[in-house]
Amino acid sequence: MQTARDVLTPDALSMLVTIHTQGSFAAAARSLGMVPSALTYRVRNIEDALDVLLFDRSSRQAKLTVAGAELLREGQRLLEEIDAVANRVKRVATGWEPQLTIAVDSVISRSTVMELCEAFFAMSPPTRVKLREEVLHGTLDALVTGQADLSIGVAMEMNSNSNILGEVLGTMPFIFAVAPHHPLASMPEPLSDTLIEKHRAVAVADSTQRGNALTFGLLGGQDVLTVPSMRAKLEAQLRGLGCGFLPEGLARPYLETGRLVSRTVERPSRILSISYAWRAEAGSTHGRALQWWLQQLKSPATRTALLERQQSN
Repeated sequence: MQTARDVLTPDALSMLVTIHTQGSFAAAARSLGMVPSALTYRVRNIEDALDVLLFDRSSRQAKLTVAGAELLREGQRLLEEIDAVANRVKRVATGWEPQLTIAVDSVISRSTVMELCEAFFAMSPPTRVKLREEVLHGTLDALVTGQADLSIGVAMEMNSNSNILGEVLGTMPFIFAVAPHHPLASMPEPLSDTLIEKHRAVAVADSTQRGNALTFGLLGGQDVLTVPSMRAKLEAQLRGLGCGFLPEGLARPYLETGRLVSRTVERPSRILSISYAWRAEAGSTHGRALQWWLQQLKSPATRTALLERQQSN
């Protein structure tokens, strides 16, 4: 009888991921270029070796059991670690990383990030760049969990993790803003928390996957519209769907044209310290791609543009 080590190969784990993402055995078989019976046979071999059921076969959909979901979570982590090992080997040989993954918080200027990408690719490096949009704790979390090599826009303390290094980009002031037709636009200032909590807030969802999500500026009992990014938060507030704090650089052009109204509030002004961070691997030097990005981030002009040019995104 086959053991778990015999069946839990990278190929088998990738196959299970494909079944889950495709939603059915038939669709996964087409995607993998296999006949459905062969795919089913391979899954049963894994189930027999582990003595568990991985998929609920009571419906046409390939629905994971609790055990299957756990295997998929751990399997994806193992696949990422295998990829990381392969990347480190290639980097040792060439000095350039095969891929550099950069987590960018949604408060950071996307146009400035794209300009940096343009300058990087102008060197014709062998490194592929993958950008991930993250929010709040998810920006640092992507780095800590090994899903990113560099995180730009970290807005919280990085604790004492010796594998993570960081530098401050600068500070980002936030202002409380609403659409001119929003009820709070005509209320006497400063706006109290008691008054604000009667109106819907617009909040950006933390993108972390580890359950320790953060929120800023929300009041207890307040109705909330949750959106996936800072740009979506801006659009919601422009439409009068709610109120809340926005980065001053993002809100500025809309304040100047009257599409947003800045309101003073009783609570203290919000100014966040924004950083960037990267992984420090013991006994090895940074790849040439990461070195290039870290060098660019030392520039005061680049730091200012990343924090203040959201309006040009």
